[in-house]
Amino acid sequence: MEQVSHASSITPVQNASIPLEQQREDFKKIRFIAMPLAGTVVWALLGISAPFVSELTITWLLYIGTGAIFYLGAGLSYLTGERFFAKKAAKNSFDRLFFVGMIMSLMVFAIALPVAAIDHTTVPLSIGILAGLMWMPLSWAIEHWIGYFHTLTRTFGIVAAWYLFPDARVEAISAVIVAVYIVSLITLERRFQSIKSN
Repeated sequence: MEQVSHASSITPVQNASIPLEQQREDFKKIRFIAMPLAGTVVWALLGISAPFVSELTITWLLYIGTGAIFYLGAGLSYLTGERFFAKKAAKNSFDRLFFVGMIMSLMVFAIALPVAAIDHTTVPLSIGILAGLMWMPLSWAIEHWIGYFHTLTRTFGIVAAWYLFPDARVEAISAVIVAVYIVSLITLERRFQSIKSN
């Protein structure tokens, strides 16, 4: 999803003394909406702008826009209370797990870039899918279905949109991603409010 590790000043030795289940419980208390908010904004802008720009321009906008999601999400995290780079946040093994999952997803670019050089219309397909893969380990870590839903619905929806709308692929794929993000954001916020009220 498009999340980030919550860095801190606790050393690995200190972290080792915290039971893994306690680390998971702490990790589950995070709101997790900053990055999905950023993704929603960026993909909505990509979908809206696609009909008005050239194919070369929208291809570059896809690369730049999706690359900017992290930075926009980091900024939004200070509005959502997640504060990605807060110095007082405790290091957590599940943050590192998510970070490893994110790096793993980004490695798919090794396939996506050469394929895009052959056919640039694959860019929204490949970027849209690979950026959604990191929701899978998040779902496992927080013991909630939303990440599995996000990745599976997003992947199948993107593939369907790519085949069904060959003349409007960016618009169709963006619409799928934004719709999945909206469901995910609502679900994550309800989950967070439920945790807060308990």
